Amino acid sequence: MIVKIRHLFFAEHWKIGTIAAQLELHPDTVRRALETGQFNRARHERSEGLLDPFQDFIKATLKQYPRLRATRIFQMIQTRGYQGSVSQLRRTVSTLRPAGEAFLQLRTFPGQEAQADWAHFGEVGIGRARRRLSCFVITLSYSRALFLSFFFDQGLENLLRAHVDAFDEFGGSVRNIKYDNMKQVVLHRRGDQAQFHPRLLELAGHYHFAPQLCAPGRGNEKGRVERAIQFIRSSFFAARPFTTLEDFNRQARQWRDQIAHLRQWPEDNSRRVEDVFREEQPRLLPLPAHRFDCERMISIRSRKTIYVHFDLNVYSIPPSAIERPLTLAVSREQVRILEDSEEIARHRRCWDRQQVIEDPAHRQALLEEKRRALGSSPSGRLRLAVPESETLLDQAFHRGESIGRSTTQLVQLLDDYGPEQLRSAIQLALERETPRVSSVAYILNQRRRLQRLRPLHPVQLHRRPDLADLHVQPHNPDVYDGLSETDD
Repeated sequence: MIVKIRHLFFAEHWKIGTIAAQLELHPDTVRRALETGQFNRARHERSEGLLDPFQDFIKATLKQYPRLRATRIFQMIQTRGYQGSVSQLRRTVSTLRPAGEAFLQLRTFPGQEAQADWAHFGEVGIGRARRRLSCFVITLSYSRALFLSFFFDQGLENLLRAHVDAFDEFGGSVRNIKYDNMKQVVLHRRGDQAQFHPRLLELAGHYHFAPQLCAPGRGNEKGRVERAIQFIRSSFFAARPFTTLEDFNRQARQWRDQIAHLRQWPEDNSRRVEDVFREEQPRLLPLPAHRFDCERMISIRSRKTIYVHFDLNVYSIPPSAIERPLTLAVSREQVRILEDSEEIARHRRCWDRQQVIEDPAHRQALLEEKRRALGSSPSGRLRLAVPESETLLDQAFHRGESIGRSTTQLVQLLDDYGPEQLRSAIQLALERETPRVSSVAYILNQRRRLQRLRPLHPVQLHRRPDLADLHVQPHNPDVYDGLSETDD
């Protein structure tokens, strides 16, 4: 067919459209059959002559940066005087770019290897806060079964939490897990030598797997998790509304079970990933007796309030923990507050900002302390016993009276007449619009005269010095109840 096409074009001088119509072929098929060095040279002589002065520059640039995109080279040569189009440049770059590297297909045994990586999925709004949505993905290299979990940050604790949840859902762990050079996994690297993060090594020791690193710039070494992330972007994440993190992860698990694990297994189209995973599962390493503790631990010191600050929000603590060193144990769902390894408070994790997450018991305990503190001073005792005294003192202050002297006189009246009588007198003075302590004292004395009771006079200690050191021994009032009892 190619020989016939070339004969009709070069010998008979048929047009490409005529050849395509007569042979019932697509015009692009005819063009590909006609592509020869001589024909291409004749075809491009007119359109790509503008690129001739830049050929050496393009070759040198591609030699130094083999993966540089044609659009970037277009910008570079435009500043150097190129007047042609970007499509002309793309054709030239495609012929000058060095050939890509060929790779062997990687094969693994069941339960031998998994590949893990983070993927960024933009930002979502949580109340007044903007949070970066990330997904951690672990793919079993043999069966292609996968685990995915969304988080609001790519911190180390979330990476550890994703591993623990993945092992629980897989029913075991693999022997090797391959990562790229993410900072949560490797602290330093020099050639083939790497210093892993101590917390990751703790996790690996707990679940008996060996962490492995890809060579720098060799994304093909973890191509299975990369393809899984692309599958998640196109099949799950695209056009899916975000509500809450918990609901989003619930939908992700449902998509994984109903779509991802029911797809064809790449090694054999007659089998599904779910079926191959059932075969691989018995080859996984058994889980330890206890889950790995992956909470984030933060040392803080509380201030003079019953609140501690964390991640744009405040969380309440008991009043007894004020101005003391504390520890926050943080997970995706909750914030625990510890004092000397003992939990003193637990709150739900808030992903909004400038929110107050409070335990009502903490506020109530603080109010009780405040009440006890108020009762320890004369003015506080007056305020607790007769709350109406605050209104009287406020109005007396506006009239120019001394608050200190007025408070002292009211406390004396409280001791002489009791809270009920004083409260009634203050209310009557306020009703009469005479908010003065003298008016309250007059009302109380008038009531005492009406009841024909002896007026109260203060004791003159200079006349009775023996009363200054008088001490009355309190007795149990139950003794007096016994006096009224009759013997049988």
